[in-house]
Amino acid sequence: MSRRKEIINEIELRDGRLLIIRKPDAEDAGEIIAYLNTVGGESDNLLFGKDEFHLSVEQEIEYIDGMNRNPDAYMILAVINETIVSTAQICSSNRPRNAHNSEIAISVKKEYWGEGIGTAVLGELIAYAKARGSIRTVSLGVRAGNTNAIKLYEKFGFEKVGVHKDYFYVNGRYYDEILMDATL
Repeated sequence: MSRRKEIINEIELRDGRLLIIRKPDAEDAGEIIAYLNTVGGESDNLLFGKDEFHLSVEQEIEYIDGMNRNPDAYMILAVINETIVSTAQICSSNRPRNAHNSEIAISVKKEYWGEGIGTAVLGELIAYAKARGSIRTVSLGVRAGNTNAIKLYEKFGFEKVGVHKDYFYVNGRYYDEILMDATL
């Protein structure tokens, strides 16, 4: 890499490529925006579609800086050959009554599905949550019908705990959101 980055883990994928999991920084802002606008159009599983991620580079830099300064948040990127292939984050409340709960968001670029990247990234988020020691429950939402993601989450101990009826509206059709929790 041409710039020094805070590397969290390096994992050799099934095909021999090196997956680098690292913290984002301000220099990543433009590429993160481009990545999100791409993955938004690759499936109907995210909260936004193609080119619907409308933060400016300056706003994304502020977001990254805020995430990196927040002791209750952890944002990571997965990179292959200096190209972002996944973004993920886990956030907890700073309120004492629910600080033991956290929420996860994760995406993987479609051309990298099925290569173990989701498993690696989710594993890093869960390891972070366990290391914190104060997080008891990890929650997420997943679009009903996203069977591959649901299988991944179940592999990490997530269980279905509820449903938001008609939560997603995509191409004239409503989809439920499956709510899932894992207890650490």
